[in-house]
Amino acid sequence: MHDKPDEAVAQLIEEFLTARATRKPSPHTLAAYRRDLATVAALVGEDETTPLPLDQLPITALSPRVMRAAFARFAAPRAAASVHRAWSTWNSFFTFLVAEGVVPGNPMPAVGRPRTPLPQPKPLRGEDTPEELLAAVARDDGRQRDPWPERDLAVLSLALCAGLRLSELLALRVASLAGRPGERRVDVAGKGGRPRTVPIESGVDRVLADYLDSRRRRFGARSVRPDSPLLVDRRGEPLRRGGLQYLVESCYRRAGIGDRVPRGARLHALRHTFATRLAEDGASAAEIMRLLGHASLASSQTYIEVTAGQQRAAVRSNRTNRALAVLVGGRGDDSRSGG
Repeated sequence: MHDKPDEAVAQLIEEFLTARATRKPSPHTLAAYRRDLATVAALVGEDETTPLPLDQLPITALSPRVMRAAFARFAAPRAAASVHRAWSTWNSFFTFLVAEGVVPGNPMPAVGRPRTPLPQPKPLRGEDTPEELLAAVARDDGRQRDPWPERDLAVLSLALCAGLRLSELLALRVASLAGRPGERRVDVAGKGGRPRTVPIESGVDRVLADYLDSRRRRFGARSVRPDSPLLVDRRGEPLRRGGLQYLVESCYRRAGIGDRVPRGARLHALRHTFATRLAEDGASAAEIMRLLGHASLASSQTYIEVTAGQQRAAVRSNRTNRALAVLVGGRGDDSRSGG
């Protein structure tokens, strides 16, 4: 319980961010929290009769009426997704303050927020594109200065056959690969600190074993200790965000499939391809949810719905269906009305 119920918003924001840091969010997530909190609080401070900086703005000033007005101004120039994210951040902030005894209640339920549609899956386009990509990357490319096809194939296999996010790939350790032959798995540190286990089949297991063998040859046996990062760059250093993104982009170029990668999806297109193929092959939304580490079933359901739409489009394109539509054209209403 705080002794000062009228503490400045700036100080409480720092306490909240410190508390959230124990959950190990990415630096980008923490930066987004700070930005959303500071931006809306600044709008509150500007709207006071006497403008106040964050380090002088008292938390008691943030009433439901004040927060509604601030969010109305915040929302005006921004997309719905940005407003929704900021609302969620402030809701978490006030939940923290209530738990700490700083404020008696959370005003955010009184603040409207836009509905944001779930993002639609963006898998690689083309029925055989994943196979073409894997085959191209598995070949030695003489144009590369220091080719390492084993490593590149391991990255693509984990994304295409296990559906891992970029952050999850970077967090893997050698010991993340576990299980007996025939029951191999990868233990994943998922989004929001939610761990999950993804089974891997013999092909992926063989690819990963070949990669680790090639790494021993390059950097020695000590480079593949259980606590070592699973994915490294050509110097043996842990692969980082920019390096992983560049690696995947270069694989697309080598395979000549850049035009089949949805805009804005790049590495995530591999994860979406994994999920879409699961749905096409009959996996349920609950199974997809567990394998992808989704927080809600609704996110997984989008893959089922997209697949159903693709199936209907395929049926519609069948030549026999088109011929039948021409044959009975204009008669559908008559047949229905005749009893």
